[in-house]
Amino acid sequence: MEQQYPVLIVDDDAKLRELLTQYLEGYGYEVLTLSSGDGLIEKVKNESPGIVILDIMMPGKDGLEVLRELRPHSSVPVIMLTAKGEDTDRIVGLELGADDYISKPFNPRELLARIKAVLRRTQEPRLTAKLNSGQIKVAGLILHLAHQKLEIDGESVELSSTEFKLLKSLMENAGKPMTRDDLMTSVWGKDFNAFDRSIDVHISKLRVLFKPYPKHESRIKTVWGTGYMFVSE
Repeated sequence: MEQQYPVLIVDDDAKLRELLTQYLEGYGYEVLTLSSGDGLIEKVKNESPGIVILDIMMPGKDGLEVLRELRPHSSVPVIMLTAKGEDTDRIVGLELGADDYISKPFNPRELLARIKAVLRRTQEPRLTAKLNSGQIKVAGLILHLAHQKLEIDGESVELSSTEFKLLKSLMENAGKPMTRDDLMTSVWGKDFNAFDRSIDVHISKLRVLFKPYPKHESRIKTVWGTGYMFVSE
């Protein structure tokens, strides 16, 4: 039986929290709940959930504001619950560090599949690190596989699981153009139904990380009509 992880649901809809709690507990998950984003950081620190399901549309602080406050304190995977067709919320959520999103209304079975997929891809680098403590070195940059960190000119830069897998794929294929489909598969797997701009959003985030380092700020090149390439020279 695959390992289960605690799930923290943050939503002001009591009926939805109850429904999802019953459904996920039926599959062996421990479920924690909050009716708002207040206390989320403390809850994550004290309870160590494996994943957070976070609604965007909540009274008071919305989910995006809550995620913005959470990220400096924790890299716990987050699935955002968004209104159907709200691409702006999805883009902003990804930029703030969300790992996936699902539009309301949704089938609990789909949410369960998303939870399993996110846990697989976010836990995989950590599990791999136990077996492989190596590094990828390209153009003076060092990607530490064991710690999921990037070293730039002697400075250590923290990466989210998605940023790590995307950068790892680019650096392993330095000098070779990679299509968006190739990158999406390497980061999320073939079964992930990625939103068209997901890769572009995360590439933008990586470029922001490189920007303070003039020697490296142009490492990720757009290959028009194809995708992206990591420049090693």
